[in-house]
Amino acid sequence: MEWLKKVLSYRKQFFSLLVGVPCYETYVEHMKKHHPGGPIKSRKEFFCQAQDERYNAKGGKVSRCC
Repeated sequence: MEWLKKVLSYRKQFFSLLVGVPCYETYVEHMKKHHPGGPIKSRKEFFCQAQDERYNAKGGKVSRCC
């Protein structure tokens, strides 16, 4: 039963990585631990940056088809 709880606790992170979107909660934890007092992006800002980095978007437009 304990292993099932552990597996389920990682499901969100797994699916996020599967589709190429890093986990926002992990980002926030990292920022608080390693960069205390530093600015933390909003969920929307974090997602937009991840999309820009993944698809090389410029101004919100994807610059390639695949």
